[in-house]
Amino acid sequence: MNLKFQGKRISGILAILPEYEAHFDDEIQNYSLSSSNSMKLKKIMGYDKHRVVSDEVCVSDLCIFGLKHLFEMNLLDKDEIDALILVTQTPDYIVPPTSNIIQGTLGLKQDLLCLDINQGCAGYLVGLIEAFLLLGNNAFNKIVLLNADVLSRKVSKQDRNSYPLIGDAASITIIERDAVESEVFATLKMDGSRAEALIIPAGGMRLPATDSTAALELDGDNLRSKNHLKMDGGAVFNFMQTEVPPMINDLMNFAGISKDDIDYFLFHQPNKFMLQKLTNKIGISPVKMPSNIVENFGNSSGVSVPVNITFNLGSKLTEQSYAVCLAGFGSGLAWSSMFLRIGELNFCGIIEFGNKGDL
Repeated sequence: MNLKFQGKRISGILAILPEYEAHFDDEIQNYSLSSSNSMKLKKIMGYDKHRVVSDEVCVSDLCIFGLKHLFEMNLLDKDEIDALILVTQTPDYIVPPTSNIIQGTLGLKQDLLCLDINQGCAGYLVGLIEAFLLLGNNAFNKIVLLNADVLSRKVSKQDRNSYPLIGDAASITIIERDAVESEVFATLKMDGSRAEALIIPAGGMRLPATDSTAALELDGDNLRSKNHLKMDGGAVFNFMQTEVPPMINDLMNFAGISKDDIDYFLFHQPNKFMLQKLTNKIGISPVKMPSNIVENFGNSSGVSVPVNITFNLGSKLTEQSYAVCLAGFGSGLAWSSMFLRIGELNFCGIIEFGNKGDL
C-alpha cells in the first residue's frame, strides 16, 4: 500500500527512557552459552547495555511522565490536543484502553479522541500514518502520538535470543497541520500468515495465562514460558532481508527520489548485525544509517525509531531540516517505510524516567 500526504508535519519528538541500565556482562550467567561465546555474541549483535523498567512500571507511567514534562516546560498545551494515539503491545489492561487511562489521569478535555493501536516494530510508522489520516478531517489540528512498550516484563531473563537486546522506552511525537504543502510518502504491508515468528503465546483469550503457561520450558538453549515473548530469530532475519530492501526501493520510486536524496535512514533497531546486513543489501553508507541504539538502550520495538531520531540527531532538528527515510519491520508481521523532511522542531530530545535530566 502506497500513501501520500500533504500539509502535515512533525513538530516535536521526545523520548522517555528508564533510568535503570542493565549490562550484558552482568547477565551472561543467565544464559547457557560459555562466557567466551557470550562475548562473541555481544560483539556480533551489538549487545552492551539496555534500559529496563522495574516490575511495577507500566506504559501509562512513562507516557504520563513525558507529557507532564512537556506541559511544565510549556512545550505542549494540553487544551490543544485533539487526539491521543497510543501504539503499544504492552497495555496497562486488556480493558480499558490505556490511552483513556492517560487522558483521565492528566485531566485532558473530553472532546478528544483516544485510540490504542496494537502494533510492534512497525508501530511508530503505523501511528504516524494514522495521525496524518486524522489530520485530513477539519476536527483535528494537533495529534499526540504516543509509542511505548515495557516488553522486558514479558521476556524471560534466561532467553538469550531476546532478553539481551530488549529495551523499554516511550516516545511522544506531535503531528499537526503545516502551512507549507510539504509531502510525505509512505508504504505499508502486513502478513499475518507469519505471525508466529514473533509472538507471546499466552495471556490473551486464545490461551489465557495460567500456572501452566507460566512454567518455564526449554527451547533449544533458552528457558521461557508461554507467557513470554518467543522470537524465531532465523525467520525474522530472513523476513528482514527479503522484504525490507524492496520496500525501500518501492518507496523511493513512489516518491521519485534516489538514495542520494536521503540524508539519513533512521530505521527500527533489531540488532547491530541485522542492520549491517540490511545496509549492505540496500547499498547505502553506514554513515547514513545509524545502528547504535541496541548497544546503548536496547531494542524497544517501534519506539526504537524515535529513540534513533532523538539520540542521533536530537537538538540539530530544532535548527536544521533533513530528508529522512524511516522504516519499521517486525511483529505482525508488518513492515512500513516513510520519506519526509523533518526539522525546525519545537523540541527534540531524551529525558529519563525518574529524574527529568537530559542524557
